[in-house]
Amino acid sequence: MVKVAVLVSGGGTNLQAIIDAKQAGRIPSAELALVLASNDKAYALTRAAHAGIPSEVLRKAKGEEPSAYGERLLAVLRAHHIDLVVLAGFLTILPENVIRAYDHRILNVHPSLIPSFCGDGFYGLRVHEAALAKGVKVTGATIHYVNEITDGGEIIAQKAVDVLPDDTPETLQRRVMEQAEWVLLPQAVEMVAQRLN
Repeated sequence: MVKVAVLVSGGGTNLQAIIDAKQAGRIPSAELALVLASNDKAYALTRAAHAGIPSEVLRKAKGEEPSAYGERLLAVLRAHHIDLVVLAGFLTILPENVIRAYDHRILNVHPSLIPSFCGDGFYGLRVHEAALAKGVKVTGATIHYVNEITDGGEIIAQKAVDVLPDDTPETLQRRVMEQAEWVLLPQAVEMVAQRLN
Protein backbone atom coordinates (compact mmCIF):
# COMPACT_ATOMS: atom_id res chain seq x y z
CA MET A 1 0.00 0.00 0.00
CA VAL A 2 1.48 3.35 -1.08
CA LYS A 3 1.58 5.89 1.75
CA VAL A 4 0.47 9.36 0.64
CA ALA A 5 1.12 12.75 2.23
CA VAL A 6 -1.14 15.62 1.17
CA LEU A 7 0.46 19.05 1.61
CA VAL A 8 -1.94 21.95 2.16
CA SER A 9 -2.04 25.62 3.09
CA GLY A 10 -5.72 26.54 3.24
CA GLY A 11 -9.24 25.17 3.18
CA GLY A 12 -8.37 21.77 1.82
CA THR A 13 -11.13 21.25 -0.76
CA ASN A 14 -8.83 19.13 -2.92
CA LEU A 15 -7.83 17.18 0.18
CA GLN A 16 -11.54 16.57 0.82
CA ALA A 17 -11.97 15.28 -2.74
CA ILE A 18 -9.16 12.77 -2.09
CA ILE A 19 -10.63 11.76 1.30
CA ASP A 20 -14.09 11.27 -0.27
CA ALA A 21 -12.66 9.20 -3.12
CA LYS A 22 -10.66 7.06 -0.68
CA GLN A 23 -13.74 6.46 1.49
CA ALA A 24 -15.77 5.58 -1.63
CA GLY A 25 -13.21 2.92 -2.60
CA ARG A 26 -11.84 4.78 -5.64
CA ILE A 27 -8.25 4.91 -4.30
CA PRO A 28 -7.59 1.29 -3.29
CA SER A 29 -3.84 1.43 -3.92
CA ALA A 30 -2.99 4.22 -1.48
CA GLU A 31 -3.28 5.05 2.20
CA LEU A 32 -3.73 8.66 3.29
CA ALA A 33 -0.94 8.62 5.86
CA LEU A 34 -0.30 12.32 6.53
CA VAL A 35 -1.71 15.79 6.01
CA LEU A 36 1.01 18.41 6.34
CA ALA A 37 0.03 22.08 6.54
CA SER A 38 2.19 25.16 6.10
CA ASN A 39 0.20 26.97 8.80
CA ASP A 40 -1.72 25.93 11.89
CA LYS A 41 -4.88 27.85 10.83
CA ALA A 42 -5.46 25.77 7.70
CA TYR A 43 -8.99 24.34 7.74
CA ALA A 44 -7.52 21.31 5.95
CA LEU A 45 -6.21 20.22 9.38
CA THR A 46 -9.82 19.99 10.61
CA ARG A 47 -10.71 17.90 7.56
CA ALA A 48 -7.78 15.58 8.33
CA ALA A 49 -8.89 15.22 11.97
CA HIS A 50 -12.46 14.36 10.93
CA ALA A 51 -11.09 11.67 8.58
CA GLY A 52 -8.71 10.28 11.20
CA ILE A 53 -5.58 11.16 9.21
CA PRO A 54 -2.43 12.13 11.15
CA SER A 55 -1.41 15.75 10.57
CA GLU A 56 1.54 18.01 11.20
CA VAL A 57 2.30 21.70 10.72
CA LEU A 58 5.63 22.69 9.18
CA ARG A 59 6.14 26.38 8.59
CA LYS A 60 9.12 27.72 6.65
CA ALA A 61 10.93 30.05 9.01
CA LYS A 62 11.61 33.61 7.91
CA GLY A 63 15.02 33.72 6.27
CA GLU A 64 15.42 29.94 6.44
CA GLU A 65 17.52 28.49 3.65
CA PRO A 66 15.37 26.42 1.25
CA SER A 67 17.64 23.38 1.68
CA ALA A 68 17.33 23.56 5.49
CA TYR A 69 13.54 23.72 5.21
CA GLY A 70 13.72 20.84 2.73
CA GLU A 71 15.66 18.71 5.22
CA ARG A 72 13.02 19.37 7.90
CA LEU A 73 10.25 18.47 5.46
CA LEU A 74 12.05 15.30 4.34
CA ALA A 75 12.50 14.28 7.98
CA VAL A 76 8.72 14.48 8.53
CA LEU A 77 7.97 12.58 5.31
CA ARG A 78 10.46 9.85 6.20
CA ALA A 79 9.12 9.58 9.74
CA HIS A 80 5.71 8.76 8.25
CA HIS A 81 7.24 6.43 5.59
CA ILE A 82 5.73 8.53 2.79
CA ASP A 83 5.97 7.16 -0.77
CA LEU A 84 3.94 9.78 -2.67
CA VAL A 85 3.48 13.51 -2.05
CA VAL A 86 0.41 15.40 -3.27
CA LEU A 87 0.43 19.21 -3.34
CA ALA A 88 -3.16 20.36 -2.85
CA GLY A 89 -2.99 24.13 -2.55
CA PHE A 90 0.42 24.12 -0.84
CA LEU A 91 1.75 27.67 -1.14
CA THR A 92 5.35 26.99 -0.11
CA ILE A 93 7.77 26.31 -2.97
CA LEU A 94 9.36 22.89 -2.55
CA PRO A 95 13.17 23.03 -2.36
CA GLU A 96 15.32 21.11 -4.81
CA ASN A 97 16.42 18.51 -2.23
CA VAL A 98 12.78 17.46 -1.68
CA ILE A 99 12.06 17.33 -5.41
CA ARG A 100 15.15 15.17 -6.00
CA ALA A 101 14.29 12.82 -3.12
CA TYR A 102 10.78 12.30 -4.49
CA ASP A 103 11.48 12.37 -8.23
CA HIS A 104 8.26 11.49 -10.11
CA ARG A 105 6.57 10.98 -6.74
CA ILE A 106 5.22 14.52 -6.18
CA LEU A 107 1.93 15.52 -7.81
CA ASN A 108 0.50 19.01 -8.12
CA VAL A 109 -2.92 20.21 -9.21
CA HIS A 110 -2.99 23.45 -11.20
CA PRO A 111 -6.24 25.25 -12.13
CA SER A 112 -5.59 25.77 -15.85
CA LEU A 113 -4.71 23.78 -18.93
CA ILE A 114 -0.91 23.99 -18.78
CA PRO A 115 0.94 25.62 -20.59
CA SER A 116 -1.68 28.39 -20.29
CA PHE A 117 -1.80 30.58 -17.18
CA CYS A 118 0.90 28.79 -15.21
CA GLY A 119 4.32 29.41 -13.73
CA ASP A 120 5.51 31.91 -11.14
CA GLY A 121 2.72 34.09 -9.75
CA PHE A 122 -0.13 32.03 -11.19
CA TYR A 123 -2.08 30.54 -8.29
CA GLY A 124 -5.57 30.78 -6.80
CA LEU A 125 -7.89 33.40 -8.27
CA ARG A 126 -5.02 34.97 -10.26
CA VAL A 127 -5.20 32.05 -12.72
CA HIS A 128 -8.92 32.56 -13.36
CA GLU A 129 -8.58 36.36 -13.56
CA ALA A 130 -5.93 35.88 -16.26
CA ALA A 131 -8.10 33.40 -18.18
CA LEU A 132 -11.06 35.79 -18.17
CA ALA A 133 -8.85 38.78 -19.12
CA LYS A 134 -7.55 36.80 -22.11
CA GLY A 135 -11.07 35.86 -23.18
CA VAL A 136 -10.47 32.11 -23.44
CA LYS A 137 -13.58 29.98 -24.02
CA VAL A 138 -12.13 26.86 -22.39
CA THR A 139 -9.98 26.44 -19.30
CA GLY A 140 -9.60 23.50 -16.92
CA ALA A 141 -7.19 21.78 -14.59
CA THR A 142 -3.91 19.90 -14.91
CA ILE A 143 -2.29 17.29 -12.69
CA HIS A 144 1.47 17.16 -13.21
CA TYR A 145 4.64 15.84 -11.64
CA VAL A 146 6.64 18.49 -9.79
CA ASN A 147 10.12 19.43 -10.94
CA GLU A 148 12.34 22.48 -10.33
CA ILE A 149 10.31 24.66 -12.73
CA THR A 150 7.05 26.08 -11.37
CA ASP A 151 4.21 24.12 -13.08
CA GLY A 152 6.87 22.72 -15.43
CA GLY A 153 6.76 18.99 -14.71
CA GLU A 154 5.44 16.23 -16.94
CA ILE A 155 1.66 16.34 -17.35
CA ILE A 156 -0.28 13.36 -15.97
CA ALA A 157 -3.87 14.39 -16.75
CA GLN A 158 -5.93 17.33 -17.93
CA LYS A 159 -9.65 18.09 -18.07
CA ALA A 160 -11.28 20.96 -19.91
CA VAL A 161 -14.01 23.19 -18.46
CA ASP A 162 -16.10 25.69 -20.42
CA VAL A 163 -15.84 29.39 -19.60
CA LEU A 164 -19.31 30.98 -19.50
CA PRO A 165 -20.05 34.52 -20.72
CA ASP A 166 -21.08 35.80 -17.27
CA ASP A 167 -18.26 34.15 -15.32
CA THR A 168 -16.41 35.94 -12.55
CA PRO A 169 -13.05 34.67 -11.29
CA GLU A 170 -14.92 33.16 -8.32
CA THR A 171 -17.59 31.31 -10.35
CA LEU A 172 -14.96 30.04 -12.78
CA GLN A 173 -12.73 28.87 -9.92
CA ARG A 174 -15.62 26.94 -8.40
CA ARG A 175 -16.56 25.26 -11.69
CA VAL A 176 -12.94 24.28 -12.41
CA MET A 177 -12.68 22.75 -8.93
CA GLU A 178 -15.97 20.85 -9.15
CA GLN A 179 -15.68 19.65 -12.76
CA ALA A 180 -11.93 19.13 -13.08
CA GLU A 181 -9.73 19.34 -9.97
CA TRP A 182 -11.89 17.22 -7.66
CA VAL A 183 -12.34 14.62 -10.42
CA LEU A 184 -8.78 14.42 -11.73
CA LEU A 185 -6.76 14.56 -8.52
CA PRO A 186 -8.13 11.37 -6.89
CA GLN A 187 -7.81 9.55 -10.25
CA ALA A 188 -4.17 10.66 -10.57
CA VAL A 189 -3.36 9.59 -7.00
CA GLU A 190 -4.70 6.10 -7.72
CA MET A 191 -2.94 5.91 -11.10
CA VAL A 192 0.47 6.88 -9.70
CA ALA A 193 -0.01 4.71 -6.59
CA GLN A 194 -0.66 1.70 -8.83
CA ARG A 195 2.62 2.44 -10.63
CA LEU A 196 4.51 2.65 -7.32
CA ASN A 197 3.00 -0.51 -5.80
